[in-house]
Amino acid sequence: MHLLAEADLRLDAAPIDYILLGVYFVMVLGIGALARRSVSSSLDFFLSGRSLPAWVTGLAFISANLGAVEIFGMTANGAQYGIPTMHYYWIGAIPAMVFLGLVMMPFYYGSKVRSVPEFLLRRFGKFAHLVNGLSFATAQVLIAGVNLFALATVVNLLLGWPLWLSVVVAAAIVLAYTSLGGLSAAVYNEVMQFFVIVAMLLPLTFVGLHRVGGWDGLVDKIRAASPATAAEQLNSWPGTNITGIGSATLSVLGIVFGLGFVLSFGYWTTNFAEVQRAMSAKSMSAARRTPLIGAYPKTFIALVIIIPGMIAAVLSPELAAYKASGGTAEGGVTYNNAILLLIRDLLPNGMLGIAITGLLAAFMAGMAANVSSFNTVFTYDLWQSYVRKDKPDGYYLRVGRIVTVLGCLAAIGTAFIAASFNNIMDYLQTLFGFFNAPLFATFILGMFWKRMTPLAGGLGLIAGTGAAITVDVLNRAGVLHLAGQGASFVAASAAFAVDIVVSVAVSLVTRPKPAAELVGLVWSLTPRDQLRHDATGENAGWYRKPGVLAAGVLALTLALNIIFW
Repeated sequence: MHLLAEADLRLDAAPIDYILLGVYFVMVLGIGALARRSVSSSLDFFLSGRSLPAWVTGLAFISANLGAVEIFGMTANGAQYGIPTMHYYWIGAIPAMVFLGLVMMPFYYGSKVRSVPEFLLRRFGKFAHLVNGLSFATAQVLIAGVNLFALATVVNLLLGWPLWLSVVVAAAIVLAYTSLGGLSAAVYNEVMQFFVIVAMLLPLTFVGLHRVGGWDGLVDKIRAASPATAAEQLNSWPGTNITGIGSATLSVLGIVFGLGFVLSFGYWTTNFAEVQRAMSAKSMSAARRTPLIGAYPKTFIALVIIIPGMIAAVLSPELAAYKASGGTAEGGVTYNNAILLLIRDLLPNGMLGIAITGLLAAFMAGMAANVSSFNTVFTYDLWQSYVRKDKPDGYYLRVGRIVTVLGCLAAIGTAFIAASFNNIMDYLQTLFGFFNAPLFATFILGMFWKRMTPLAGGLGLIAGTGAAITVDVLNRAGVLHLAGQGASFVAASAAFAVDIVVSVAVSLVTRPKPAAELVGLVWSLTPRDQLRHDATGENAGWYRKPGVLAAGVLALTLALNIIFW
């Protein structure tokens, strides 16, 4: 990935910038130390004792996602593809978050499971549970490595340390507060980090727009720099540049089904790194509102992440040359550098310190989400279930802390895998296709079809993952000729379809679980009370109803889709 190894890309920080950074780290570690006081059981460590209010879990839900995926990946996408990147938010994330709040959370929270794999254990049994536990743990270590690598590059930029040393120091910082206070430390830090990240993105966007002459000036510069592809960059549909699919019809289908349905629903509804925040809420109502509250800032975050990427592509001489060359220009700069180049070129000292702190906050939030979900799944779903059963609670609390250390060490090892990708979104979408798309197929079928059997749950996951890997291998071998991120859309679609077909076929020739064992786990067998909104006490008020929150954010998203059509 060649992230900013060149001396001329180094950020010129002043003492005030280091002071701001120091204050931030003191606050991060202080929150970890305070949160440790409330940790007296494994449930406190892994799920904050299910005691957090909806506004806290809602902001943490979004902040946990604001890691390298967003800050480097989406600004890189904005620089490379332009407006079609909005589909990741307005076609993908928002509808999926609404579905999670309205449909999925009543099952997760109502069943009192401690993790997403544990839900599979209750629905399908040990085979599917073990398959998902292993695949999820692997995915989180790989994605934590992406966040860690991004975090380390900022340390490298700021202090000039060797990249390997930057990776180790960055991992130690995240390890310090996640091992101290568990999920509570991660969540409350994520709430603070959300505001720090916004404090970075807003001025960067406004200063950048001012520099290029506003939105109209940005449009003119894009047209001047890329006359042949400007229309594709400035219009969201049909998005052929981001999918790499020449046919407009097939491109739209790839975006709506591959990205909007399979990848996005698969990620947001089954990814425990986000769902864990909702599971830590104080009530069913708060759990359902968590993704719905988070959806509102998520809607607008698209603008202050993608537009800066577009600005960087026309303001930064290095990035403009790289883009004009079709991604072949030498010099160590790639699309992943978009936001760092913009920070370097636009912000004065003081504001530079805020921006650097915002970057570190984003990558720490992302990595902490990966590590906190990894330690929960490893401890509860793998160690407790298959290695050491029926131990005292304090034993699992100690295991959780040890696994937190091991997760950070593993992330150090995986951090350098991202180095071979010029746009880390390519890497991340590939991982989501492997792990999340088949899981979503298994969840949807198992949740709405009581005839689906335990064996089908495990074999469907394996077959779906195998299908996604096959598509990826064939594409890399030059057999499929899929460019852009369309390859991950196709791989995810194949994973979803194969998982469904295999699950149905296996279910028809094997024995299902008795209906009595599926109460609360399958839609048709779930008591309506479990699906109903609790409108009493702190949950009272029409504006707190999940249906009202969902309708509002969907209407907002539709309006933005039309504006940027």
